[in-house]
Amino acid sequence: MKLEAFLIDGHQLEMRPAPVERQWMDATHARFAYRCLPLAIANAHGWELLCPHETHAVWDGGEGLDAIRVTGTPGQLPAAISHFGHGVLTFHVPVIFRTEPGWDLMVSGPINAPKDAIAPLSGVVETDWAPFSFTMNWRFTRSAQRVVFAAGEPFCHIYPVQRGVLEEVTPTILPLSADPDLARRHREWSQSRDAFNRDLNRPDSDATKAGWQKLYHRGQDATGERLGAQGHRTRLRLRPFAKE
Repeated sequence: MKLEAFLIDGHQLEMRPAPVERQWMDATHARFAYRCLPLAIANAHGWELLCPHETHAVWDGGEGLDAIRVTGTPGQLPAAISHFGHGVLTFHVPVIFRTEPGWDLMVSGPINAPKDAIAPLSGVVETDWAPFSFTMNWRFTRSAQRVVFAAGEPFCHIYPVQRGVLEEVTPTILPLSADPDLARRHREWSQSRDAFNRDLNRPDSDATKAGWQKLYHRGQDATGERLGAQGHRTRLRLRPFAKE
């Protein structure tokens, strides 16, 4: 599948595969946050667009365009502007993305990377036909707080999504007992999990030596049987955008 990025002439923008690392995860004890495989996979699930210049913004709580004061470093224009009002900070993305027919682009902020006083807004863009660029918007959650986007800091996260798939989903709710095999496997996992957590209190236990239970990471159930499909992943390795 192709994902093409047509950079508007005269502009520059650095894009990269989203890394799995997050500063707040690095700071957790023994980096334990990385043990959550779904979290780590989500971190790297797409590509990031990087802020070209350091940009400072402060919102005074008002609704007008002048309620946000945006400044850059000396000699450089800020990378964002106040365009919509209502506490929304806007980054223009000087790229027209092209996906294959039937595929959209999910546009959001960096995944699992909370930023104080401001939150990213998400959008889905039909990039298989639209000849338009789009904006990446953040909304302030607190006034009188200076927000800084450093040069090279990701301000946008993108990944393709297939149009119409969600509308084909038929969600249902069933009691767990409706699937006896699933209920058994869940019960065995729950019991093993409780036992593992109890054993963590014993310094000489296998659980303490292991540090964490790796069943999901290994794609196994509590008996050691491998359940993960052939596509089970413990890390994403996305290709960077190549210049042509």
